[in-house]
Amino acid sequence: MKNLKDIIHRLNKARVLVIGDLILDEYVWGKVERISPEAPVPVVWANKRTHVPGGAANVANNIRSFEAKVYLAGVIGNDPNARILLSELKKNKIDTRGICMEPDRYTTVKTRIISGHQQVVRVDWEHTEALRRETTRKIFNFIKNNIYDFDAIIIEDYGKGVINAQLLEGVILLAQSHKKIITIDPKEDHFQYYRQVTAITPNRKELENAVRNLKIKDNKNKLKLESDKLFTDKDIDLAGRQILEYLGLDSLLVTLGEQGMKLFEKGKTPTHIPTVTQEVFDVSGAGDTVISTFTLGLCAGAAKLEAAHIANFAAGIVVGKIGTATTTRAELLKRLG
Repeated sequence: MKNLKDIIHRLNKARVLVIGDLILDEYVWGKVERISPEAPVPVVWANKRTHVPGGAANVANNIRSFEAKVYLAGVIGNDPNARILLSELKKNKIDTRGICMEPDRYTTVKTRIISGHQQVVRVDWEHTEALRRETTRKIFNFIKNNIYDFDAIIIEDYGKGVINAQLLEGVILLAQSHKKIITIDPKEDHFQYYRQVTAITPNRKELENAVRNLKIKDNKNKLKLESDKLFTDKDIDLAGRQILEYLGLDSLLVTLGEQGMKLFEKGKTPTHIPTVTQEVFDVSGAGDTVISTFTLGLCAGAAKLEAAHIANFAAGIVVGKIGTATTTRAELLKRLG
Protein backbone atom coordinates (compact mmCIF):
# COMPACT_ATOMS: atom_id res chain seq x y z
CA MET A 1 0.00 0.00 0.00
CA LYS A 2 2.84 2.39 0.81
CA ASN A 3 4.30 1.94 -2.66
CA LEU A 4 0.88 2.58 -4.26
CA LYS A 5 0.51 5.77 -2.21
CA ASP A 6 3.96 6.95 -3.34
CA ILE A 7 2.91 6.39 -6.97
CA ILE A 8 -0.40 8.23 -6.47
CA HIS A 9 1.51 11.25 -5.11
CA ARG A 10 3.42 11.37 -8.45
CA LEU A 11 0.43 11.07 -10.81
CA ASN A 12 0.29 14.83 -11.35
CA LYS A 13 3.76 14.88 -12.96
CA ALA A 14 2.63 13.17 -16.19
CA ARG A 15 2.00 14.77 -19.60
CA VAL A 16 -0.55 12.80 -21.59
CA LEU A 17 -2.05 13.13 -25.06
CA VAL A 18 -5.56 11.71 -25.53
CA ILE A 19 -6.72 11.01 -29.10
CA GLY A 20 -10.21 9.87 -29.96
CA ASP A 21 -13.93 10.46 -30.30
CA LEU A 22 -15.08 13.56 -28.43
CA ILE A 23 -18.52 13.42 -26.83
CA LEU A 24 -20.58 15.95 -24.91
CA ASP A 25 -22.49 14.21 -22.11
CA GLU A 26 -25.68 16.12 -21.35
CA TYR A 27 -27.80 15.39 -18.27
CA VAL A 28 -31.42 16.48 -17.86
CA TRP A 29 -32.38 16.12 -14.19
CA GLY A 30 -35.92 15.90 -12.85
CA LYS A 31 -38.50 13.67 -11.22
CA VAL A 32 -41.24 11.32 -12.38
CA GLU A 33 -44.71 11.63 -10.85
CA ARG A 34 -46.98 10.22 -13.54
CA ILE A 35 -47.24 8.23 -16.77
CA SER A 36 -47.95 10.06 -20.03
CA PRO A 37 -51.54 9.79 -21.36
CA GLU A 38 -50.06 9.72 -24.89
CA ALA A 39 -48.02 6.53 -24.43
CA PRO A 40 -47.00 4.20 -21.56
CA VAL A 41 -43.88 6.21 -20.73
CA PRO A 42 -42.94 8.29 -17.66
CA VAL A 43 -43.26 12.07 -17.74
CA VAL A 44 -40.09 13.67 -16.36
CA TRP A 45 -40.53 17.09 -14.76
CA ALA A 46 -37.16 18.56 -15.69
CA ASN A 47 -35.55 21.14 -13.40
CA LYS A 48 -31.84 21.18 -14.32
CA ARG A 49 -29.53 20.59 -17.28
CA THR A 50 -25.78 19.95 -16.93
CA HIS A 51 -22.94 19.14 -19.34
CA VAL A 52 -19.66 17.28 -18.86
CA PRO A 53 -17.00 16.13 -21.36
CA GLY A 54 -17.52 12.53 -22.48
CA GLY A 55 -15.72 9.91 -24.57
CA ALA A 56 -12.09 10.86 -25.16
CA ALA A 57 -12.86 14.21 -23.51
CA ASN A 58 -13.85 12.36 -20.32
CA VAL A 59 -10.50 10.56 -20.36
CA ALA A 60 -8.81 13.97 -20.58
CA ASN A 61 -11.04 15.18 -17.74
CA ASN A 62 -10.00 12.19 -15.61
CA ILE A 63 -6.33 12.99 -16.17
CA ARG A 64 -6.87 16.65 -15.24
CA SER A 65 -8.65 15.57 -12.04
CA PHE A 66 -5.25 14.18 -10.98
CA GLU A 67 -3.71 17.59 -11.86
CA ALA A 68 -1.59 16.13 -14.66
CA LYS A 69 -1.01 17.96 -17.96
CA VAL A 70 -3.31 16.74 -20.74
CA TYR A 71 -3.62 17.44 -24.46
CA LEU A 72 -6.69 16.43 -26.49
CA ALA A 73 -6.99 15.59 -30.20
CA GLY A 74 -10.24 14.83 -32.00
CA VAL A 75 -13.08 16.34 -34.02
CA ILE A 76 -16.11 18.53 -33.32
CA GLY A 77 -18.79 20.08 -35.50
CA ASN A 78 -19.58 23.75 -35.99
CA ASP A 79 -22.55 23.92 -33.64
CA PRO A 80 -23.63 25.15 -30.17
CA ASN A 81 -22.74 21.80 -28.57
CA ALA A 82 -19.15 22.16 -29.77
CA ARG A 83 -18.94 25.53 -28.06
CA ILE A 84 -20.30 24.06 -24.82
CA LEU A 85 -17.75 21.21 -24.99
CA LEU A 86 -14.81 23.53 -25.71
CA SER A 87 -15.89 25.80 -22.86
CA GLU A 88 -15.95 22.86 -20.43
CA LEU A 89 -12.52 21.67 -21.61
CA LYS A 90 -10.92 25.10 -21.30
CA LYS A 91 -12.49 25.54 -17.87
CA ASN A 92 -10.62 22.37 -16.84
CA LYS A 93 -7.34 23.64 -18.38
CA ILE A 94 -7.20 20.95 -21.07
CA ASP A 95 -5.05 21.81 -24.11
CA THR A 96 -7.44 21.80 -27.12
CA ARG A 97 -5.02 22.70 -29.93
CA GLY A 98 -5.33 19.18 -31.39
CA ILE A 99 -9.11 19.47 -31.85
CA CYS A 100 -10.24 19.98 -35.47
CA MET A 101 -13.60 21.19 -36.74
CA GLU A 102 -15.51 19.58 -39.61
CA PRO A 103 -18.41 21.90 -40.53
CA ASP A 104 -20.53 19.13 -42.08
CA ARG A 105 -20.42 16.94 -38.92
CA TYR A 106 -22.26 17.66 -35.73
CA THR A 107 -20.68 17.25 -32.35
CA THR A 108 -21.53 13.90 -30.75
CA VAL A 109 -23.97 14.37 -27.86
CA LYS A 110 -25.39 11.78 -25.46
CA THR A 111 -28.37 13.12 -23.51
CA ARG A 112 -29.32 11.17 -20.39
CA ILE A 113 -32.61 11.97 -18.67
CA ILE A 114 -32.38 11.25 -14.94
CA SER A 115 -35.15 10.91 -12.37
CA GLY A 116 -33.72 10.83 -8.87
CA HIS A 117 -30.84 8.34 -9.14
CA GLN A 118 -32.38 6.47 -12.09
CA GLN A 119 -31.62 6.98 -15.78
CA VAL A 120 -34.94 6.99 -17.67
CA VAL A 121 -33.73 7.17 -21.27
CA ARG A 122 -30.69 8.17 -23.35
CA VAL A 123 -30.75 10.03 -26.67
CA ASP A 124 -27.65 9.99 -28.96
CA TRP A 125 -26.75 12.41 -31.75
CA GLU A 126 -23.68 11.31 -33.66
CA HIS A 127 -21.86 10.89 -36.96
CA THR A 128 -19.88 7.66 -37.43
CA GLU A 129 -18.52 8.31 -40.92
CA ALA A 130 -14.75 8.34 -41.47
CA LEU A 131 -12.98 11.65 -41.18
CA ARG A 132 -11.82 13.58 -44.21
CA ARG A 133 -8.23 12.72 -45.11
CA GLU A 134 -7.32 16.36 -44.54
CA THR A 135 -8.66 16.20 -40.97
CA THR A 136 -6.78 12.96 -40.23
CA ARG A 137 -3.61 14.58 -41.58
CA LYS A 138 -4.11 17.66 -39.36
CA ILE A 139 -4.52 15.50 -36.25
CA PHE A 140 -1.43 13.43 -37.08
CA ASN A 141 0.66 16.53 -37.79
CA PHE A 142 -0.33 17.99 -34.41
CA ILE A 143 0.85 14.80 -32.71
CA LYS A 144 4.08 14.63 -34.72
CA ASN A 145 4.95 18.28 -34.08
CA ASN A 146 4.38 17.98 -30.31
CA ILE A 147 5.55 14.41 -29.62
CA TYR A 148 8.34 15.57 -27.26
CA ASP A 149 5.72 17.17 -24.98
CA PHE A 150 4.03 13.83 -24.19
CA ASP A 151 5.04 11.06 -21.78
CA ALA A 152 2.17 8.85 -22.94
CA ILE A 153 -0.52 8.62 -25.61
CA ILE A 154 -4.01 7.25 -24.93
CA ILE A 155 -6.17 6.23 -27.89
CA GLU A 156 -9.88 6.29 -27.03
CA ASP A 157 -11.74 4.41 -29.77
CA TYR A 158 -15.54 4.71 -29.62
CA GLY A 159 -16.02 3.88 -33.30
CA LYS A 160 -17.33 7.35 -34.19
CA GLY A 161 -14.87 7.89 -37.05
CA VAL A 162 -11.81 9.59 -35.54
CA ILE A 163 -9.73 6.44 -35.02
CA ASN A 164 -8.93 4.76 -38.35
CA ALA A 165 -6.27 2.37 -39.61
CA GLN A 166 -4.09 5.09 -41.15
CA LEU A 167 -4.08 7.29 -38.04
CA LEU A 168 -3.45 4.31 -35.75
CA GLU A 169 -0.53 3.03 -37.81
CA GLY A 170 1.11 6.45 -37.90
CA VAL A 171 0.60 7.22 -34.21
CA ILE A 172 1.76 3.78 -33.00
CA LEU A 173 4.95 3.96 -35.11
CA LEU A 174 5.57 7.51 -33.88
CA ALA A 175 5.11 6.51 -30.23
CA GLN A 176 7.35 3.46 -30.62
CA SER A 177 10.14 5.41 -32.31
CA HIS A 178 10.10 7.97 -29.47
CA LYS A 179 9.71 5.29 -26.75
CA LYS A 180 6.39 6.67 -25.50
CA ILE A 181 3.83 4.72 -23.47
CA ILE A 182 0.78 4.03 -25.67
CA THR A 183 -2.46 2.60 -24.29
CA ILE A 184 -5.75 1.95 -26.09
CA ASP A 185 -9.37 1.75 -24.95
CA PRO A 186 -10.41 -0.49 -27.83
CA LYS A 187 -13.29 -0.91 -30.25
CA GLU A 188 -13.79 -4.62 -30.88
CA ASP A 189 -13.92 -4.19 -34.70
CA HIS A 190 -10.47 -2.54 -34.71
CA PHE A 191 -8.43 -5.02 -32.62
CA GLN A 192 -6.28 -6.06 -35.59
CA TYR A 193 -4.83 -2.51 -35.71
CA TYR A 194 -3.67 -2.42 -32.06
CA ARG A 195 -0.31 -4.11 -32.55
CA GLN A 196 2.74 -3.84 -30.28
CA VAL A 197 1.38 -1.18 -27.92
CA THR A 198 1.96 -0.89 -24.17
CA ALA A 199 -1.55 -2.01 -23.23
CA ILE A 200 -5.16 -2.25 -24.31
CA THR A 201 -8.04 -2.20 -21.80
CA PRO A 202 -11.10 -4.06 -23.15
CA ASN A 203 -14.08 -5.06 -21.06
CA ARG A 204 -15.23 -8.68 -21.01
CA LYS A 205 -17.70 -8.29 -23.90
CA GLU A 206 -15.14 -6.50 -26.09
CA LEU A 207 -12.59 -9.27 -25.49
CA GLU A 208 -15.11 -12.00 -26.30
CA ASN A 209 -16.25 -10.32 -29.53
CA ALA A 210 -12.69 -9.52 -30.59
CA VAL A 211 -11.63 -13.17 -30.28
CA ARG A 212 -14.64 -14.23 -32.34
CA ASN A 213 -13.98 -11.54 -34.99
CA LEU A 214 -10.25 -12.23 -35.28
CA LYS A 215 -10.69 -16.03 -35.55
CA ILE A 216 -7.29 -16.60 -33.96
CA LYS A 217 -5.88 -19.98 -34.95
CA ASP A 218 -4.34 -21.94 -32.13
CA ASN A 219 -4.46 -25.67 -32.77
CA LYS A 220 -3.17 -26.58 -29.32
CA ASN A 221 -5.62 -24.44 -27.29
CA LYS A 222 -8.69 -23.78 -29.38
CA LEU A 223 -11.62 -21.86 -27.87
CA LYS A 224 -15.08 -23.24 -28.53
CA LEU A 225 -16.69 -20.07 -29.87
CA GLU A 226 -20.45 -20.23 -29.59
CA SER A 227 -22.03 -16.88 -30.48
CA ASP A 228 -24.60 -17.03 -27.67
CA LYS A 229 -22.30 -18.45 -25.00
CA LEU A 230 -20.56 -16.28 -22.42
CA PHE A 231 -16.90 -17.07 -21.84
CA THR A 232 -16.01 -18.94 -18.66
CA ASP A 233 -13.10 -17.74 -16.48
CA LYS A 234 -10.94 -20.37 -18.20
CA ASP A 235 -12.02 -19.01 -21.62
CA ILE A 236 -11.11 -15.47 -20.52
CA ASP A 237 -7.62 -16.65 -19.52
CA LEU A 238 -7.11 -18.38 -22.86
CA ALA A 239 -8.58 -15.49 -24.87
CA GLY A 240 -6.40 -12.97 -23.02
CA ARG A 241 -3.22 -14.96 -23.68
CA GLN A 242 -4.15 -15.39 -27.35
CA ILE A 243 -4.85 -11.67 -27.86
CA LEU A 244 -1.63 -10.76 -26.03
CA GLU A 245 0.43 -12.99 -28.32
CA TYR A 246 -1.53 -12.28 -31.54
CA LEU A 247 -1.12 -8.48 -31.21
CA GLY A 248 2.36 -8.55 -29.66
CA LEU A 249 1.21 -6.48 -26.67
CA ASP A 250 3.21 -5.69 -23.55
CA SER A 251 0.04 -6.11 -21.49
CA LEU A 252 -3.71 -6.52 -21.59
CA LEU A 253 -5.98 -5.27 -18.79
CA VAL A 254 -9.49 -6.78 -18.99
CA THR A 255 -12.25 -5.17 -16.90
CA LEU A 256 -14.77 -7.71 -15.62
CA GLY A 257 -17.43 -5.57 -13.89
CA GLU A 258 -18.28 -6.84 -10.41
CA GLN A 259 -15.57 -9.51 -10.81
CA GLY A 260 -12.82 -6.87 -10.92
CA MET A 261 -10.02 -7.00 -13.49
CA LYS A 262 -7.53 -9.43 -14.99
CA LEU A 263 -4.04 -8.35 -16.01
CA PHE A 264 -2.12 -10.27 -18.70
CA GLU A 265 1.58 -9.54 -19.17
CA LYS A 266 4.07 -10.98 -21.61
CA GLY A 267 5.80 -13.99 -20.06
CA LYS A 268 3.73 -13.91 -16.83
CA THR A 269 0.76 -15.74 -15.35
CA PRO A 270 -2.50 -13.72 -15.56
CA THR A 271 -3.32 -11.86 -12.33
CA HIS A 272 -6.89 -11.46 -11.08
CA ILE A 273 -7.61 -8.20 -9.20
CA PRO A 274 -10.87 -8.40 -7.19
CA THR A 275 -13.23 -5.42 -7.28
CA VAL A 276 -13.07 -2.87 -4.46
CA THR A 277 -16.43 -1.28 -5.32
CA GLN A 278 -18.55 -0.53 -2.25
CA GLU A 279 -21.78 0.68 -3.87
CA VAL A 280 -22.63 1.08 -7.56
CA PHE A 281 -24.76 4.02 -8.75
CA ASP A 282 -23.56 4.55 -12.34
CA VAL A 283 -20.99 2.64 -14.43
CA SER A 284 -20.88 5.21 -17.28
CA GLY A 285 -17.30 6.39 -17.78
CA ALA A 286 -15.72 3.76 -15.51
CA GLY A 287 -13.63 2.40 -18.40
CA ASP A 288 -12.34 5.93 -19.05
CA THR A 289 -11.20 6.15 -15.43
CA VAL A 290 -9.43 2.78 -15.70
CA ILE A 291 -7.34 3.66 -18.75
CA SER A 292 -6.60 7.17 -17.43
CA THR A 293 -5.38 6.00 -14.04
CA PHE A 294 -3.54 2.95 -15.41
CA THR A 295 -1.64 5.15 -17.90
CA LEU A 296 -0.83 7.80 -15.30
CA GLY A 297 0.49 5.06 -13.03
CA LEU A 298 2.86 3.84 -15.75
CA CYS A 299 4.02 7.44 -16.32
CA ALA A 300 4.75 7.67 -12.58
CA GLY A 301 7.04 4.62 -12.76
CA ALA A 302 4.59 1.98 -11.54
CA ALA A 303 4.86 -1.63 -12.60
CA LYS A 304 1.85 -2.70 -14.65
CA LEU A 305 0.37 -4.66 -11.75
CA GLU A 306 0.73 -1.65 -9.44
CA ALA A 307 -0.88 0.62 -12.06
CA ALA A 308 -3.74 -1.89 -12.46
CA HIS A 309 -4.38 -1.93 -8.70
CA ILE A 310 -4.55 1.89 -8.65
CA ALA A 311 -6.92 1.85 -11.64
CA ASN A 312 -9.11 -0.69 -9.83
CA PHE A 313 -9.39 1.57 -6.76
CA ALA A 314 -10.19 4.58 -8.98
CA ALA A 315 -12.94 2.70 -10.85
CA GLY A 316 -14.43 1.62 -7.52
CA ILE A 317 -14.76 5.28 -6.54
CA VAL A 318 -16.34 6.61 -9.75
CA VAL A 319 -19.05 3.95 -10.03
CA GLY A 320 -20.28 5.14 -6.65
CA LYS A 321 -21.07 8.55 -8.15
CA ILE A 322 -23.97 9.63 -10.38
CA GLY A 323 -23.16 10.53 -14.00
CA THR A 324 -19.87 10.67 -15.90
CA ALA A 325 -17.56 11.16 -12.94
CA THR A 326 -13.87 11.45 -12.05
CA THR A 327 -11.80 10.97 -8.92
CA THR A 328 -8.76 12.66 -7.40
CA ARG A 329 -5.47 11.78 -5.72
CA ALA A 330 -6.97 12.75 -2.35
CA GLU A 331 -9.94 10.39 -2.83
CA LEU A 332 -7.63 7.58 -3.93
CA LEU A 333 -5.34 8.03 -0.92
CA LYS A 334 -8.34 8.07 1.40
CA ARG A 335 -9.71 4.85 -0.15
CA LEU A 336 -6.34 3.14 0.32
CA GLY A 337 -6.49 4.12 3.99
